[in-house]
Amino acid sequence: MAGPVPPALRDNGGMTRTLPFVKGHGTENDFVLVPDLDATLALSALDVVALADRRAGIGGDGVIRIVPTAAADEEAVRAQAGEAAWFMDYRNADGSIAEMCGNGTRVFAAYLRREGLETGTEFAIATRAGVKHVRVEGEEYAVDLGPWRLADPEVAERDGFDALVHVDDGDPYSALSVDLGNPHTVLALPEAVDLSAIDLTRAPMVRPEPVDGTNVELVRPLGPDHIAMRVHERGVGETRSCGTGAAAAAIATSFWAGSLATHPAWTVDVPGGRLRVRLLPGRRVELAGPAALVAEGKIRLV
Repeated sequence: MAGPVPPALRDNGGMTRTLPFVKGHGTENDFVLVPDLDATLALSALDVVALADRRAGIGGDGVIRIVPTAAADEEAVRAQAGEAAWFMDYRNADGSIAEMCGNGTRVFAAYLRREGLETGTEFAIATRAGVKHVRVEGEEYAVDLGPWRLADPEVAERDGFDALVHVDDGDPYSALSVDLGNPHTVLALPEAVDLSAIDLTRAPMVRPEPVDGTNVELVRPLGPDHIAMRVHERGVGETRSCGTGAAAAAIATSFWAGSLATHPAWTVDVPGGRLRVRLLPGRRVELAGPAALVAEGKIRLV
């Protein structure tokens, strides 16, 4: 099928391009995948915005270009070519470049497997946040997201939090900043607050304000090793799921409970489904869940 030509894409010197795409999602965190197997495609920020547009484009929380790692623009990414053949060039829906995306890594892995670009049950992919190792588990994918760290460990260890977050113009909540290669700020809601009633149509205000922005996760405990989460992603808005956000939420909840070493496995419910998080030795974290490729076609770019 051929899609319409979104206005923002009409900036290519009058030349027409036909761009293949695949639409996929991980727990309803959805992406437009653009294969660039010969590394000849230049996607501008305007291209990304238009492709991700849910009315004039294909629609998605982000855009992922599939490109050989050895041909990546960034030297730090090209250096990963010895471990990972394919680079997940991830862009937020607003066109900005992001380090990586946890749910996106699983969708990226599902595409590589479907196309025969990776045939094993374990393989690596390159991201701007370093090499991520994937393991196929039946119909699901588990991804070692790598090391995590507290953004300000000295303050976090002393006070139990390192940031304040305002939601719904109310009083601020204490929050913890967790870095998984991309930034997260996690807050736990009191029992009296209804998680589903929080207005996330605009970004929560975080203080101190992160220089490069942050994803904000709102968490509610449901039971032992089980939490519910909503998320406002930088450069996107509220999404149905966030993989690195789920990992950050599990890490923060474990930190507050003093159980980082004793409660390694978490179930995280998000509006789009359910994810599993494992806290690994050496302050690493693994994310597991489904990935689905739901549509494909071509769009004409002028």
